[in-house]
Order: sequence, then C-alpha cells, then structure tokens
Amino acid sequence: MASVSAVNLVIQKGTYFEETFSLSAEDESGLNLTNQTATAKLKKHSTAGIAYTFTTTLTVADSTVKISMQPAVTSTLPSGRCVYDLILTSSSGVISKVVEGNVLVQETVSL
Repeated sequence: MASVSAVNLVIQKGTYFEETFSLSAEDESGLNLTNQTATAKLKKHSTAGIAYTFTTTLTVADSTVKISMQPAVTSTLPSGRCVYDLILTSSSGVISKVVEGNVLVQETVSL
C-alpha cells in the first residue's frame, strides 16, 4: 500500500472545489485502485463532531482519486484552518489512509 501523503488545500466558501490526487505504490508505480472505494472528509479538528464529506471519484486506469464539493456544501464549512483525509477501503475491508492535510477555508467576499 502507499504511504500517507501530506497535501494542504485551500477552499473558497460558496464556490465549487475539486482536487485530483495521483496515487503511487511504494515502488512508485501507480497504485492499483481495482475494487477500492474512497472516502474523504473535512473537520474543523480531528475530534470535531461535525464532518463534511467530499464527493470522491476513482479512476483505476491512471490511479487517481478526485475529491470535490459543491458550492452548497463549501458555503457551510467553518472558516479558517481545518483538517481532512482520504481513505481507501478494499473489497476485503482493508482500510488505508493515503492522503491527509490541512485545509484553509477562506471567506468569499462577493457572495
């Protein structure tokens, strides 16, 4: 399985957000995403009770996972520093964290 990558993000409140991650195995080849599901969530801090779920899209052919949020969701995010992670779950139930990081949620003045 891949090691955990640290990637920091910036989300503008009230706008569409999207980020695509290219996942690599330990030997630096593309990570095999066959029969995997992806889950990604954002929280104000790791023990916060409220979690905001990203939509996830896996592409097996190029070992990528896209996370996204619609404006209706980003408009409800808490401003400031937050945290997120991206988890893969295999069809046999093996859970692996592949990406984590901080998210800076910024206010959008014009909305």
